[in-house]
Amino acid sequence: MSNIPGRLHVVATPIGNLGDISQRAMDTLTQADLVAAEDTRHSARLLTALGIRRPLISLHEHNEEARVALLKARLAAGQDVALISDAGTPLISDPGYRLVRSLRLAGFEVLTIPGPSSLIAALSVSGLPTDRFFFEGFLPVRAAARRRRLAELAECDHTLVMFEVGRRLHGTLEDMIAVFGGARPAAISRELTKRHETTRLEDLQGLAVWLHQDPNHQRGEFVVMVGPAPSRPARPSIPDAEELLSLLRAEGLSARAAARLAARLTGESANSLYARLHRGKEHK
Repeated sequence: MSNIPGRLHVVATPIGNLGDISQRAMDTLTQADLVAAEDTRHSARLLTALGIRRPLISLHEHNEEARVALLKARLAAGQDVALISDAGTPLISDPGYRLVRSLRLAGFEVLTIPGPSSLIAALSVSGLPTDRFFFEGFLPVRAAARRRRLAELAECDHTLVMFEVGRRLHGTLEDMIAVFGGARPAAISRELTKRHETTRLEDLQGLAVWLHQDPNHQRGEFVVMVGPAPSRPARPSIPDAEELLSLLRAEGLSARAAARLAARLTGESANSLYARLHRGKEHK
């Protein structure tokens, strides 16, 4: 057993094109004592294609908590562990958060081996604003819950980014049209870095039409991006209470009516505003 604890390496892997694997990722996977993977069968094929043979252990949403103690023990014994997901950067809508947090709190070193991410790849070619964005991940599966969540996001002034699967994409676009309006600019990316990579920039209504034109458009996994909510005209500022009372009185309202209306606009007490009017008369 080594006196020097091992390290967890969070390794990004290709999202489709094996040519996107970095040399650093290759070296890390080759040298790791153990590779923790979301789906060991999928990851075994990936490692074989890369010419890497390492022991694999599963780590997914159903067993992550149980795996933490085992991986801590491996690290404490001086073994290095590489964490990978099915594709792209681990922890981005994938398991691993509980493991990374637990290891950090226990004092173990966690290192990133950055690389492909469908989220960033799609944004970079979308044609939508990229200076600020809000990543939602996967929306709720059920339509009612999905519409409620979209309503909460409707006024977001950043580009919205979501993941979706082909069989739900039509329903998701229909819900977005209902909540955001069909004219909202949006983009869809599918099969990123693969042979049939497609990114389509339209408004939401146009994307729904495009989706129906060819069944192939609904195949694969998707990144859906929606442009920022249109800016609303600024509401005119309300004069302060004193000025408002003077304006209302100048328009011929009685002191009582002016106080009631000013109270509705400012949130102040009508009685206090009425008393203020009378104090003003006494000081004249």
